[in-house]
Amino acid sequence: MRFLALSGLALLAACATKPPPKSAGGKAGDIVSIPSDPYPSTYRAFPGVTTIIRNAVVYDGTGRKFAPGAVRIENGLIAEIGSEVAIPAGATVIDAAGKFVTPGVIDIHSHLGVYPSPGVDALSDGNEATSPARPEVWAEHSVWPQDPGFSRALAGGVTTLHILPGSANLFGGRGTTLKNVYGRSVQDMKFPGAPYSLKMACGENPKRVYGARNQLPSTRMGNIAYGRQAWSDASTYRRKWEDYTRRAKAGTAKPSDAPRREIANDTLVGVLNGEILIQNHCYRADEMTNMIGMAHEFGYKITAFHHAVESYKVADLLAKEGICSAMWADWYGFKMESYDGIRENIALVDKAGACAIVHSDDANGIQRLNQEAAKAMAAGNRMGMGITPERAWTWLSLNPAKGLGIAARTGSLEAGKMGDVVLWNADPFSVYARPEKVWIDGAVIYDWADRSRRPVADFELGQPGRGDPK
Repeated sequence: MRFLALSGLALLAACATKPPPKSAGGKAGDIVSIPSDPYPSTYRAFPGVTTIIRNAVVYDGTGRKFAPGAVRIENGLIAEIGSEVAIPAGATVIDAAGKFVTPGVIDIHSHLGVYPSPGVDALSDGNEATSPARPEVWAEHSVWPQDPGFSRALAGGVTTLHILPGSANLFGGRGTTLKNVYGRSVQDMKFPGAPYSLKMACGENPKRVYGARNQLPSTRMGNIAYGRQAWSDASTYRRKWEDYTRRAKAGTAKPSDAPRREIANDTLVGVLNGEILIQNHCYRADEMTNMIGMAHEFGYKITAFHHAVESYKVADLLAKEGICSAMWADWYGFKMESYDGIRENIALVDKAGACAIVHSDDANGIQRLNQEAAKAMAAGNRMGMGITPERAWTWLSLNPAKGLGIAARTGSLEAGKMGDVVLWNADPFSVYARPEKVWIDGAVIYDWADRSRRPVADFELGQPGRGDPK
């Protein structure tokens, strides 16, 4: 089991050659530490077969195109990609002439499972709106693994998705990354080894929720003040654990001397130690700069701004800071902080050299993220940017993988990465395109032509007219 860096010295203490003084009343092996992953993934990939898809147009997710192109999937991984690939004996060969192959779509911002279908109050579990700071809550503990939305997203080519709490709070809690397969528990769906995130929010939502209750924050300056205090308290908590660990290693502290564990501060310290990624709901350019300033003050990094309709105004700053921007193609203007959005936002962020991502934040939008990317590409090209389809696909796979800390394992069709692949019946940037087959870790999880390979949630199996695989 992995542990937070603040307690890493405690692990070393078990190997120390100097025994602790008897007055310490404890042994080196008794040193208290904080587990960073007490709910580890139990995901197991479905078995697949060696598969070759050939004669297709292939967008590899890194910005390259092969036409014609071929991909070999073997042992659950991408084994080879190119104009031609080796065909081992006994392999399944798919002639995909006239069709397209891409990496699976990755949605960095989803609320499936925490706001599942049917959308009733009894299943509304995304916002713990009881305090502006709730970093102690974890989205995975609200995820309903039988949300029918997961299968709908799979039919749209989504193979990985990040589930976040809502944006009522300045600190909304931890997010979790899932493989898009059904399981009995959320742990059965969790992407193995993916970093946790902390959902933060700025702007209208938290000040509206809490200001209406006559409590802090009720203004944007209140948002920042509350956040700064939370980070200051977390820094103090980290120092207490570092001091205890140092003394325990020296043999001058007993297990009972360990600080009282605070689950909320465990999450914040994980961020301060670089182990938990900040996913920050933020619309306006000025507020993004405020959040960057707070991150600099307390020494943490923002991984991505979400929604971010004014990213085009600070695209150069995002590139400099190495911050991704997860955006809609044309969903803006529905409240004041989203008023100044433009259709060219995604393209302009990409042109500036920043990490541009297309996201959904919507149970219907997640089914058509390929079309959202097409709209953004078209808007950029109307400005004369010359964005190629293979470049635009990075907004749907590799860039969100970077924003989730999993790009070394998925997000592109490169040898050694997970076999998360989509075969499209037509150009995926066409409104007429749909996935024919979807592989996750090399196994066919969805097949348009085979109803027995279209996953159905247990919840739907008992519903009239639903779940019949015949």
